[in-house]
Amino acid sequence: MPKNSFDHVTTWVFDLDNTLYPPEARLFDQIEVRMTDWVMQALGVSRGDADRMRQEYWRDHGTTLAGLMRLHDVDPAPYLTHVHEIDMTHLERDPELAAHIRALPGRKIVFTNGSGPYAERVLEARGLAGLFDAIYGVEHAGFHPKPDRAAYDTVFGTDGLDPARAAMFEDDPRNLVEPYAMGLRCVHVAPEPVEAPHVHYSTDDLAGFLKALL
Repeated sequence: MPKNSFDHVTTWVFDLDNTLYPPEARLFDQIEVRMTDWVMQALGVSRGDADRMRQEYWRDHGTTLAGLMRLHDVDPAPYLTHVHEIDMTHLERDPELAAHIRALPGRKIVFTNGSGPYAERVLEARGLAGLFDAIYGVEHAGFHPKPDRAAYDTVFGTDGLDPARAAMFEDDPRNLVEPYAMGLRCVHVAPEPVEAPHVHYSTDDLAGFLKALL
């Protein structure tokens, strides 16, 4: 991984879930149960139908919330509050990752399809609070989810970053398609690498990857 491939970067964009904490934490197991419960109650459908809708909306619309808003005109605020009321006590602080993020030159931001308050709770639990210049949740993207281009245009426009001088770290490879097209350096963070034109680098160790850059 050539260090000079990131010499131009002045803004570092990090996804949250399964990127700034390891997938083994399985926070989404809790979130998905709460999503299904919410769909059942809000739409009056069976658990099986609610679970199917949750997965189909994520696949077809980027997030379950996006599908619910587009197809059922739901209010996103109660949904976001409900699905993110999860237990984070098992999350471990990561001083090594914190040190490497802190040492990155330039601006550091979080951009998540979750909510801003949820992101802040996760960062606190991981020992990463106070390291980022801005935290953008889906509400800051006008409820447009990654991978929609509108989400990136809104958040990057708000932040004022130059895509040609930015890098993005993300566990879902489809969420790197638009950033790649915009000119960001794209890093896929996951246990298994993905070979795709829109992925510049893959890593299963974010802290180790950042250490190599420094």
